[in-house]
Amino acid sequence: MQLFALSIPRLSSSIAVAAIAMLQRDNGNPAAACGCLGFFGFVIIAFIALNIALLIWVARDAKARGMDSAILWMILVMFTGIIGLVIYLFSRPQGNVIQCSHCGNKRLQVSAKCPHCGNA
Repeated sequence: MQLFALSIPRLSSSIAVAAIAMLQRDNGNPAAACGCLGFFGFVIIAFIALNIALLIWVARDAKARGMDSAILWMILVMFTGIIGLVIYLFSRPQGNVIQCSHCGNKRLQVSAKCPHCGNA
């Protein structure tokens, strides 16, 4: 996410420079700049959406594996980006995640009890 935080200002300034260049090249035709801004705007929104989806996945996976600090892992991945994700993947408990027969939430197959409902 740190990479994300550093890249948004650079990307937005690049979009502004490209839009100004297109306006100057096309004699002030705003339609040409809108196409450029639309594409880069879509790329920025897609990048943000993928980062949010990754953070949600990390929090849900940590909670399903019975880790007490799911939110802390999410924050770590948010601020450290891909390095934090690699650290999370290597430090999380390994094993298959199954559905609990009592509450329906996901839990590790090898765990003695469900971290959500406490039943075996």
